[in-house]
Amino acid sequence: MRNNFNGEKANLVLQDGSIHSGKSFGAKSCSSGEVVFNTGMVGYPESMTDPSYFGQILVLTFPLIGNYGVPKNELEDGLLKYFESSKIQVSGLIVADYSHEYSHWNANSSLSDWMNDNNIPGIYGIDTRALTKKLRSQGTMLGRIESESSPEDERRTMGIGGIACIASSNKPKKDFYDPNLSNVLPDVSVSEIKQYGSGKDSRKKIVLIDCGCKDNIVRSLIKRNLSVIRVPWNYDFNKISYDGLFISNGPGNPKMAKETIENIRIALSKEKPIFGICLGNQLLSLAAGADTYKLKFGHRSQNQPCIEIGTKRCYITSQNHGFAVNTQKLPSGWKPWFINANDNTNEGIMHKTKPFFSVQFHPEAAPGPVDTAFLFDKFADLVKNK
Repeated sequence: MRNNFNGEKANLVLQDGSIHSGKSFGAKSCSSGEVVFNTGMVGYPESMTDPSYFGQILVLTFPLIGNYGVPKNELEDGLLKYFESSKIQVSGLIVADYSHEYSHWNANSSLSDWMNDNNIPGIYGIDTRALTKKLRSQGTMLGRIESESSPEDERRTMGIGGIACIASSNKPKKDFYDPNLSNVLPDVSVSEIKQYGSGKDSRKKIVLIDCGCKDNIVRSLIKRNLSVIRVPWNYDFNKISYDGLFISNGPGNPKMAKETIENIRIALSKEKPIFGICLGNQLLSLAAGADTYKLKFGHRSQNQPCIEIGTKRCYITSQNHGFAVNTQKLPSGWKPWFINANDNTNEGIMHKTKPFFSVQFHPEAAPGPVDTAFLFDKFADLVKNK
């Protein structure tokens, strides 16, 4: 146990000019991005490696973080068993109280050491309740982490996210990194085709568009005896043979993924089963002709209630998104499927007659409840019976 925390002063500077001071842990570096919060009590290794958080500084509302450390790097089906990607995806981590000592049967390192190895800065000792209330009232905003222990040349040049980052008590510059203003999918997608679960020739083949895919999505498909062909976000998959199409989660503004939207639009004419999750819900909607919009503060937690329209059934879901589908713009033949019980925003769409559907939440969980894992069964049945 290295316990590589330094406890030196660090600031979270928000775009509105406010400064939240605490102590640093993790890497001695600066970082910039969109500041968002998550209300989950556990699951920080999975959340921090979720590519949907790319370009974001994550605020955890649960008061104690780091107490069970970080698990080992074990492979299963060619994927890291306890993480959602091969590296930390968040730009920084903000917590109220960091546990310097950890204890868990599967722990391999401390949270601080793991963050240091991935060059990710963190701050503890911040009133995350007050910070979350600010984000809940004013909306998600940009910010940056300024650590006094950062190397002088880094503080004066570029921090994580490509933004100038100066550690001082002065008011921040107007420049902040906004991951929603550019296409960030190349930063989180695979660069070449990868295949999983292809040991049996009789297995149905699923093309998975990797827009920042969580690895538990791949695991969920493999467990249902499906062969997965994981392709880059802009790959023209319509030129290859497949039995079903899966559109993954991912970060950023869905309208930036123009190539992906066009490829999905072409796939709709083939009428093969299509299943989308999170960003996949937005991309499928855009390909169908609908519209999306930015939410004020998004949904990021493991306890979001979603109601299946036309029923009284409410599911507790894991979520991580900052955009939503405008169901008023859904074209003829499509209908909303789920809605969020808290704010009535869209949580899924489906075609009335064709095997196309998507959800805004994460049925694969990791972390979170598995109440909606049956949706993978629904997709697998459609593929196998097509």
